[in-house]
Amino acid sequence: MPKPDHDVHILGAALDHGAGRRGVGMGPQALRIAKLHDALTKVGLSVRDLGDIEVKGPETQEVGDPSARYLGVVEKACRELCAAVDQIVTDEHLPLIIGGDHSIAMGTISGVATALRRRQGEGSEPPNFGVLWFDAHADINTPETSPSGNIHGMPVAVLLGKGPKELTSLGYDGPKLRPSKLVQVGLRDLDQEEKRRLRESEIHTYTMSDIDRRGMADVLEEAIRLATEGVDHLHVSFDIDVLDPSVAPGTGTAKKGGFTYREAHLALEMVAETGLLRSFELVEVNPVLDKQNMTAQVAVGLITSAMGKRIL
Repeated sequence: MPKPDHDVHILGAALDHGAGRRGVGMGPQALRIAKLHDALTKVGLSVRDLGDIEVKGPETQEVGDPSARYLGVVEKACRELCAAVDQIVTDEHLPLIIGGDHSIAMGTISGVATALRRRQGEGSEPPNFGVLWFDAHADINTPETSPSGNIHGMPVAVLLGKGPKELTSLGYDGPKLRPSKLVQVGLRDLDQEEKRRLRESEIHTYTMSDIDRRGMADVLEEAIRLATEGVDHLHVSFDIDVLDPSVAPGTGTAKKGGFTYREAHLALEMVAETGLLRSFELVEVNPVLDKQNMTAQVAVGLITSAMGKRIL
């Protein structure tokens, strides 16, 4: 099974301002306690841990506009993350970003897009790369449609160029993704506005019902083809709540009916087989809600599957 041909650079983004519950900011440390570095080294990878970007605690920050809570803090963290990921990709290493809530995807993917735009040449279209987005939720709300004002429910909209200017301008102004190269897998908890937006978009979506009917292997084969056709850079954004809570209880937005343990590993083993994985983020591990760091341990195993670990 292929392993990344790039050195892996771990970077933590201990941001929980985008979420509705505290604790997910401790996710990066939980993954380190679960021996992420050692696990990747055993796969045969060259690994460097860059530490964490700086994030100030919510207790010292203003909530601001309730329709986009902690916007200033999220923007600052995502700008720093964007610049760091841009540099890692430009230097031809593989950024492994560990969160933190899913709002960090705005920083990660904007950084990837900025580096690839420079490499591919600036144009009216976003750079050409594929994204597999594993999540129970679509994350395509804006401040106008969000029922909570939590920014971790908005990164897909922002990356498509819709939302606060402070966030759509990360890296450069405008969309960072081509909707036809974004594939969402594992959806099972959507509000009505998100359903409408997804139906009207070019985003490819696979719900848990699709996986139930067709099986993970069939769905992932198609999803990977759609995300990777004509590209040489695949990004994976993996929200741990795509797993069933029985497998990964330590997350703030758990929803029954998610991936089984083996379905999740199969999905990421298939990602590894493409040989195109160039950036990866794993988010929403909340140790406060976990049981003996179980979810972080599962997360570490999934990351190693994506990076080429195999059973035999």
